[in-house]
This record gives sequence, structure tokens and C-alpha cells, in this order.
Amino acid sequence: MSRRSTQPARTALAALAAAALATGLVSTTATSAGAAEPEPRVKVTAPKATADKGTLKKKASKDKLGQHDRQLLEKARSKGEKRVTILLATEKGATKGVAASVKANGGFTGMTNDRIGYVRATVPTSAVEKVAGLAKVLAVDLNESIPLPDPTVESSGRAGATASVDAPGPSTPEVNPYMPTNEIGSVDFRTAHPTWDGRGVTIGVIDSGVDLDHPALQTTTTGERKIVDWVTATDPIFDGDGTWRRMLTEITGPSAVYAGRTWTLPSSGTYKVNAFSESITAASEPGGDVNRDGDTTDIFGVLYDSKTNDIWVDADQNFTFEAGEKMRPYKENFDVRHFGTDNPATDIVERMPFVVEFREDVDLAPFNNPALPPTADYVNIGIVEDAHGSHVAGIAAGNSLFGGAVDGQAPGAQVVSSRACTWGGGCTAAALTDGMVDLVANRGVDVVNMSIGGLPALNDGNNARARLYDALIDEYGVQLFISAGNSGAGINTIGDPSVATSVVSVASSVSKQTWLSNYGSVVSTPLTLHNYSSRGPREDGGFKPNIMAPGSAVSTVPQWLVQPGVAETGYTLPVGYAMFNGTSMASPQAAGGAALLLSAGFATGTPITPAQLRESMYTTADFVKGVEAVSQGTGQLDVPTTWSVLKNRPATRTFTTDAPVCTVISDFLATPDRGTGVYNRCAAGDGGHKVGQTKTYQVNVTRTSGASGNVAHRLRLIGNDGTFTVPSAASLRLDRAQSITVVAKPRTAGLHSAILVVDDPKTGVVDHRVMLAVVASEDLKKPSYALTKTGEVERNLVQRHFVTVPEGTKALQVNLGGIATNSQVRWIAFNPYGVPVDPTATTQCYTNFPGSPCNANSRAYSNPIPGVWELIVESRRTSPFLDNPYRLTAAAQGVTVDPAIQTIAAPVGEATAVSWTVRNDFGPVTVTPKGGNLGSALSQRPSIADGDVQEFEVVVPAGAERLDVSIGNPADLSADLDLSVYNAAGVLVAQDADGDSDESVSLANPAPGTYTVEVDGYSVPAGTTEYDYLDVFFSSALGTLTVPGAAITLDGGQSATVTGSLTATAPAAAGRQLFGEMNVVTAAGAVLGTGSVLVSAP
Repeated sequence: MSRRSTQPARTALAALAAAALATGLVSTTATSAGAAEPEPRVKVTAPKATADKGTLKKKASKDKLGQHDRQLLEKARSKGEKRVTILLATEKGATKGVAASVKANGGFTGMTNDRIGYVRATVPTSAVEKVAGLAKVLAVDLNESIPLPDPTVESSGRAGATASVDAPGPSTPEVNPYMPTNEIGSVDFRTAHPTWDGRGVTIGVIDSGVDLDHPALQTTTTGERKIVDWVTATDPIFDGDGTWRRMLTEITGPSAVYAGRTWTLPSSGTYKVNAFSESITAASEPGGDVNRDGDTTDIFGVLYDSKTNDIWVDADQNFTFEAGEKMRPYKENFDVRHFGTDNPATDIVERMPFVVEFREDVDLAPFNNPALPPTADYVNIGIVEDAHGSHVAGIAAGNSLFGGAVDGQAPGAQVVSSRACTWGGGCTAAALTDGMVDLVANRGVDVVNMSIGGLPALNDGNNARARLYDALIDEYGVQLFISAGNSGAGINTIGDPSVATSVVSVASSVSKQTWLSNYGSVVSTPLTLHNYSSRGPREDGGFKPNIMAPGSAVSTVPQWLVQPGVAETGYTLPVGYAMFNGTSMASPQAAGGAALLLSAGFATGTPITPAQLRESMYTTADFVKGVEAVSQGTGQLDVPTTWSVLKNRPATRTFTTDAPVCTVISDFLATPDRGTGVYNRCAAGDGGHKVGQTKTYQVNVTRTSGASGNVAHRLRLIGNDGTFTVPSAASLRLDRAQSITVVAKPRTAGLHSAILVVDDPKTGVVDHRVMLAVVASEDLKKPSYALTKTGEVERNLVQRHFVTVPEGTKALQVNLGGIATNSQVRWIAFNPYGVPVDPTATTQCYTNFPGSPCNANSRAYSNPIPGVWELIVESRRTSPFLDNPYRLTAAAQGVTVDPAIQTIAAPVGEATAVSWTVRNDFGPVTVTPKGGNLGSALSQRPSIADGDVQEFEVVVPAGAERLDVSIGNPADLSADLDLSVYNAAGVLVAQDADGDSDESVSLANPAPGTYTVEVDGYSVPAGTTEYDYLDVFFSSALGTLTVPGAAITLDGGQSATVTGSLTATAPAAAGRQLFGEMNVVTAAGAVLGTGSVLVSAP
């Protein structure tokens, strides 16, 4: 990204800079008018959301914290965090009692909403389980920071793969592929009904903030103000957002000294003062330079009248708070001011708009500082954190982009912007939830778009956020549209919180025309999904995504920063516009389409409920042939056809579904192995499908609303490739389960999915849908334990292959070959949880695409989770060929080393012979034995009491290459033991503290000295428990185990003898075991087996 400015850099305000008014300092008292005022923060860090790639651990019965939340909790504990923020879904009407219990457990509450049962709380890490255990608490989510999706498109610079096209501009017609609103019928709809263009509808955009200056975001089609409210959803205390300023220091006019400067005040009254430092934005797109003068040192005074809540910001840095500069929250007077001064001679705009708001009587008890008053008012400086939110708003409701005929979906709609993303830390789940509740409950929005989410392993929609979002929709009558996620093209990658049942989860489609206009890429498929678009189903078989909409658009971005372009298109966009892609862009297309429909409803006096809106959209969506049901949901949104159903005010019904689910983690579901759709991803030997095998599934459907008697429903399948058969009808009585027999017989290997439609033709919409998805995986069979697949993949499309990784596999080796010269092809591996284990960025892992550290032709996955793996083969948009051949080989690998453990007498200084037999347990493989430095181990089985802490000392010599410490195997299986390691200086250097007792840490090249290992009996329900303890370090000072370095090729079942010698140069310390390790390693670096040699005490 580049930035251009012709303004001279201003000299920093030295006095203010010296006052250190930036975020992060510790305050003790309110200061006098002439002193500097540091700004405090309560340290409650939201850990970054990451995909779960390791083995899931079974949670205890009735535990409201799943593994994902327990991992977040233990991360906080491992970092020494004293408190964490949690989101509580409670029973309706129970928030007051829950808040009282939070306080009794040493916590603090933030936003609460009794109508939906929401409490945001910050509690001691030791009290999380107690609060979660409250009877009125239904579900608990720990706060985490969700990275804002990167919607930019990386260029390759390669010729031959692309075609240049004209740039969009003022003469671009309304129907165009750059902003493809026409692809869901919106242009036709607005043309037929010019006044149903979104007018009367307000769209909430919860994101990184919407730019207030962009020309296309100024007015609606009727000349009304486009952005009608702009708020910051982050918490003044707990989110570490430096745009919130605490107002405590009093000064009295007409002039006063503050931070070493004399300030002119609006009057002789008494005010409160603080300052805002631009440097707090350094980790986000403003780059720490909000006034665009080229430095990051500017600090701006902030004045506040606590009686009137009037606010002044010294944006021009003249130390004068002028009466005419008074600001009110944006919604009141639409007050907008700017940091910086634009130079009209440049294309870029060298200034940034901002607004203000205040929060009164914020509880300061979390600071635990008796010198502070009980409460304080905070003032917020509202500025955009990233271009993402502005781009989203332009798609949903932009009006006259480029000053011409190009519009967003609903140019007549108005927008409320809620910034939930903070500086460089992504968007916290707490701020997103607070912001969502605030938008729906307090800001008068009619529909909300959220283009942010993450990917937990257990994406079953059974968490606090999903409950809360469903409750918001039901209680307030406002439909939420959320992006499906960008973790595809593997199945079961649907993101959270779009997994919530009543949320419209939107997948990302792309047309042949948009591939050309926005990427310069030529394809043959008229309409398909982007490869990155997350696929369904949910882990419980739930129906997600729900619809798809265009996921690539040229749209609005702030004009103070030039966004990267797409070189392959052959054009450059003007400042203020960028081509972004992602489900982040698809969701506002759908939300904007909903705004058109609501606008039509308002204009015609047609009341529309969220359920009617959703079901009408789903009923009329255009199902795309050749795209799997789990990928597109009901299909591409079709606005005109949706209105043809919606205008008749269709009756909607509610249903529940109980269906069998078989995956490696389906026993983690709320009801083990049962869900809301048929989903079978098990290996054939564990209940999964073989090709040609017939399985029968009983799907229990219960109608929970409508007539009390029997109602006839038609049954049919959509998207079926011949795998499934169902009866043609079912009679459903109110509140009585009816079993529907679904027969599945896959004729080919791979994924097979379809939608089971349960429909009462009298209601006007399809009443109920059940997702059906089964996988016929291919075994890695004897004797080769390998599988080779050949084929072709079209540019921008995918081929998917499923292989079953057997138990005992030490490495899954995957090789890619058969590639045409210069062809750009890659594979991405998804583990049995539906989580990608390879980088998915479009610059990674492609053949003939430079700059990626990923090996494009050969990768090994060590200790792979047994079960069905998915290998996605795809061709990049810049590949020079439309059709790209490939050969993909997957092989299970592993050896048995015998003896696995042996004991020898090895006098110090003497080489002692040692040997092993290495037997290949799988297909042909070439391996190399590797020795190394000897290790010293301490192994014990001590006992620890609940709440006790035990310490072990480890003296690590010079030259140590590794220190490993582990605990586990407790006698009390419910015990939670934590492991910490401190160096000689007492500094914590490693910690593992998840929700069980199997903990391990490893330090590479540890400095010599005495280390202290601390085992914390965090929770031992039995009172005391025995457990295994082991610490090991490896060092050349102890000696070496040497083996020949020649490679050995072994056929399946073949054995070879490996000989070596062990030389000890020092005896083991008292009580410790001296040993060596021989590892059997592949060329890809995967360890297929290990033989340990114990040295007996002399």
C-alpha cells in the first residue's frame, strides 16, 4: 500500500508528547490542570482466534465451556491474565440475578439486555467455571479477537493468464460486472419499482467503521443523508481502544494550563480535559497518522463539559477550543470534523473525518484504585480503522459510485455505522456482540450486515453468540446477514457466528463476467462459487450456508489511502475505490437486497417478519446446477422472485429436526451423534460409506407451529446426483415427530449432498429443509497404502478428493505432479474436523508461483488425525491455461522400531554398540535414521492436592539443544493440572494450561542454568491425584548417539537393521536417566518412528 502527501510534516507538540498521553500508561489519581494525565487500561487481553488443528478433548458432562473456550481460558491463564471477558447467554429476565452473581464472584458487568438474555462480564480467570455453572446461564463464550478478513487480491505479474478490460468510471452503466448488483436481480427490481430502492430502510453495518467523506456515501437517491448514525462499539475500559478518553482532569476557563501548555477555553466555566494520540492507530490502516502529515507524533487536546456533554477536539492543534468547534454525538447534529488539511492538487485526500460520542458514569471499579472516583465519563474519537467497513457499506447502499450510474444494492437506504474493530487487534467477539445488540435494540436499524467471523472445529451453532443472535432476530424483528467465511473450499468450514440458525449465512458467488472485469481472468463457467467461500454443513449437519450472492466488487474505500489494485485487469482504479473479494462482500449484497424487499414492504404496507424474509429468499433462490448443495445452500439470491412470494405475506412454520451425524467429533455435539441434518463423514470402517453401499437414515421431523391436526407435506430433493432417495410425502402432526426414511447409495467416491424439502403447498413458501451430506472416502489400501488421483482442474475451480487416514499413521505424505509447464495448481489439506492445515492465502503453495515458502509439490503432515481427510486441488486465476492437469498422490506412512526402548550399560567415554529393527508398517518408503545428542530425563509419579503447587528443579548444562517437560495421565480423570517453566531469573519461559492435565512444553536451545518447573493443581475434584511427570533436556555435554546417515528404502512389511553407537561423556545426575533417541525420518522431514536407548547407572 502506498500513501502520497504534499503537506509538509508538522513539528510534533513536544510538550504533549512528553506528557505521554498515549494509551497504556498506569494512572493512580486524577491530575491537576497543569500536569500530564496518563491514560489507564485494565489488562484484559482478547486472544487471537485460531483454527483448531489439534486433537479435541472430550468436555465434562454439563460443561458449558467447549474445548475452544477452555483453550482461550487457559491461554489467558498461561499469560498470567487475572481476568477474562465472557459473553453469557442467559434465560430471559435473568440478567439482573446473573449480574449480581458475577459481582459476587469478583467480576464486573458491561452491556446487559434482558429481552434476549445477554450479559457481558469480566471475571477473574479462577471464577469462570463458577459463573458458567450458574443455573440461569445457558451458554458461555470467552472473548477473542477475530482478525478482520483481508479482502484484497494479490497480483502475480505474470503474463498470459489474463485479459485486460476497461476500467469502471462515470460512464459505466448500472448493469455492470464490477459492482454486480444485477446478478441477484436488483437492477431489474429497482427499474420496475424506482421508489423501492431501499428508501425508508436503515442498514446497520458492524465492521471497521464507514467513511463519512466518500461522495458515494453522502446521500440517498432522495437526497437524504446516507449515514445517519456513527458509533464505536468497543468498551472504554476492557478493549484497549485508545480512542476512548477518560475525562477526569478539571480545568477552568477562559484559559488554563494543561500538560505544560496554555489552552484557550470556550468560556470561563469548568471543563474536563484529556488528549488523543494518533499513534494508537499505528497497527491499522491509518498507520498512526490521522492527520496525514507524514508523522505519527501528533496529539490532540480533548475538552468535555460534563454538564452538557458538549465536546471539543483541538484538531487544528492551535491550543484553542473555540466555541464554534463544539461537537455533539453524530446522530444529534451530524457533526463531523477532520484531522489534517486536504491538498486539492493531489488525488489522495490528506485529511480524515472524525465524530465524537460520550458514555456517562462508566464504572471504574475494575481499576481497583481507591484514588479514582467510583465512575467517570468517557469521550470517544470516532475514526475508521480499516477500509473493510466502507467497502461493505458501498456494496449495500452506495449511491452514484464514480459519480455516475453505478449503485450499491440499495442506494435509497440509509446506514448506521458501528465500529467494533480496534487497532491492529481485529474485532473482539465482545465488541461485535455489544455492537450487534446496540444496533438492533437502540439504533433503529431494519437489517444488519456483519462480514466478520472465525472457524472453530466444532461449528455446530451451539454457543452463546449463536443463541444471542437468534434471540435478537426473534425478539426485535431485525434480520442479520453474516458472511459464511473464507476457509473453503473444504466442506464443513462454515464460520462462526454465521452458523447461528436464524442468521442468513451468505456464500460468495462469482460470474464469468466478473472474473474478467475484476480479475482479468478468463473462465468458462457462467456462475460458481469462489474457491475460498466456506462450505457447509455445520458439524451437526445444520443447513449452512443459506444463500449465495456476488462476492467480488469494486466499491467505496476511504480516500486518504490508496488501496492495492489488481494488475491483471490492466486498469487502475481512482482514489476512493478498490476491488475487494470475499464472503465479506457477498453478505452486504444480500443485506442490500433485503433492504430493497423491506423498502417494497414499507411502500406497499406489507408487514414482513424476519422468518418471512428468510424463507421467501430461500424458496426463490436460483439453485445453480453443478455446485454442491453444501456449498451454495438454496442458491443465488433472486430479489424480484423473492418479492413475488413475499408480497403475498406467506405463512411460515417452525420445525425441529433430529438426524444422525457421524464424524470423528460428532460425539461432542449437544446430543452425541445427532444433529439437524444428515452428515456422514466417517471412515467406512467406522460407519461411513463405501462406493455402492446403501445406508438408511431415519430423519425425525417435528412441526412445532401451525394447525393441530395432520398436515400433508410433499417431500422432494434438490441438488441430488442420484445418491439419495426419499418418500414423496409425509404427514406431520403438530408437536409429534415423524420419521422420514432417507436412503443413500453413493455411486462414486467423494462428496454427495442434496436438500430434502419438506413442503406444505398451502403456505406459499417451502416450509422446511434438511441438508443431506455423505462422503464416500477412499481408503489408503494395502500394499501401497497410497492413492493416486489424476485429472484436470479448470482455472478458478476445484476438484475434491477424500482419503481415509488409518490409525497408527505417523505421517500423511502428499505429492503433486503431472503439472503442465507454467501451470499454477495447488492442493489444500483439510483435517477430519473440516479445518485447513495448509495456508489458504492465494499466494501460497501454487506451482510456478514464486514467493511462497510452502512446498508446492511435496508436503508431509505429521501425526495426522485418523479419519477422513479432504484434499482440495485448485488452479489459480492467473494460471496460463484454462484446463490444468494434475496427479495427486496421498500415502500413509509409519514404521515400528524394535525395541522401542532398550537399556544398555555404556561406560563414560566408551562407544557402545546399539541396534534396532525398523519394520515398515505401510507402503514403500525411503527413510533415514538420525541420531543426536543424549538426553537426561527425570520421570516420576507424584501426587498433588487440589490447589497445591509443586516445584521441580532442572539444571540445564551449556550446549543444550532442547528442554521438554510434560505431565499427564492423572488418576483423577477430571483433574485440571497446569504446567509452567521459569528460568534462572524467575521469568516464565513456557506454559501449557488447557482444560485437562495433559500438558507439555518445549524450549529450543535453552540457556544454561537452573530451571524451575511448576505444576499447579488447579482443579482436583477428588482432592488429590497421582500424575506422570517427565522432564528431558538434550545436550552435547552428555554425549551422542550416532547412526549411519544412509537412506534406506523399505517395501511394505519389510524390515531393516539399523546399527549405531552411543557414547556418554558424562554420567546422569542423581535421580535422572541418561538416554539417546534414534528417529526414522523421511525426506520431507516427517518422523515415522523412534527408538529410545536408556543408559543404566554405573
